[in-house]
Amino acid sequence: MRGVLSLTAAAAALCSACHAPASLPSPIALAIAGHQVSAEIAATEQEQERGLQGRVSLADDAGMLFVLRGPSNVCMWMRGTPVALSVAFLDAEGRILNIEDMEPNSDTEHCSARPATYALEVRRGWFAERAISPGQRAGGLPRPRA
Repeated sequence: MRGVLSLTAAAAALCSACHAPASLPSPIALAIAGHQVSAEIAATEQEQERGLQGRVSLADDAGMLFVLRGPSNVCMWMRGTPVALSVAFLDAEGRILNIEDMEPNSDTEHCSARPATYALEVRRGWFAERAISPGQRAGGLPRPRA
């Protein structure tokens, strides 16, 4: 993985223009500050490298949760991802470390401010529209990778 993940975000089951890869489990429900996200899980290196590349749309409350082999410093980019996304890096307790907005089809790296255990991608602006900021916690997270 070389410390960088290529990313995109969408719960394809909620996306009428795209389909989720068969290898990803059903989305899980996450809660942040009273808001819900239906998040596909990317747990393996292969799932994380693929992320949501190629998806052209994203349902409003859909996303992808990257369960990292962490905690670790992690950076992400948007190569092959035509939809704009925001990513929140979270620690093992689900606390948001930092949130970054990412441009479509870009190799610009967006990195965790501190070692992260999870990264949650959603449609760009989703966190800001809901006044979600660093320090707030996400509930419903699966166990971290060993």
